[in-house]
Amino acid sequence: GSSVADILELTVSEALHFFRDERDIHKVLEPLQAVGLSYLRLGQPVPTLSGGEAQRLKLAGHLAKHKRRKGDPGSLFLFDEPTTGLHFADIALLLQAFQRLLQRGHSLLVIEHNLDVIKSADWMIDMGPEAGEQGGHVVACGTLEQVVEHALSEPTKGRTSKRRGQLNWPSETGTALASVLQAGPLRERQVYDPQR
Repeated sequence: GSSVADILELTVSEALHFFRDERDIHKVLEPLQAVGLSYLRLGQPVPTLSGGEAQRLKLAGHLAKHKRRKGDPGSLFLFDEPTTGLHFADIALLLQAFQRLLQRGHSLLVIEHNLDVIKSADWMIDMGPEAGEQGGHVVACGTLEQVVEHALSEPTKGRTSKRRGQLNWPSETGTALASVLQAGPLRERQVYDPQR
């Protein structure tokens, strides 16, 4: 009872409800909802998407694919600021989508400033100490706890490390994470287990 034009005007959420009995359509639309794109209209032109939306659209495409086959080494996904413009609830959905990729044996490299995303990481590389010409140096790297420990240690701004022979800077991100860490465990890590 609907025309193609009517269908293309539906949002992903509306289409999931409209096609609730169509299993194949649900398999295609559910990953869009899983990455926080449930508000997009089915007929929305791709060039009108923001950079974050375009990245999440690609992520949804990978989530829609079948599971990784045994022996397949998985893929490395690179995301650049995927939370730009996202509501807090949508960030939680994005993190769940990231977890699904990890559970399938893929690896993720995420460039991000959002603490909710950072605190979900297994490993962090803090670049700085500033942006632009004042940046590009590894300020700290390791687990989140190690980066926080570095941030809370004796100030090292501009000092030369005797062990490494290079300049060390404090980790601004580690300082921001310290308050999160003091509030309790950063997260429950769900490490991918290839035996499962």
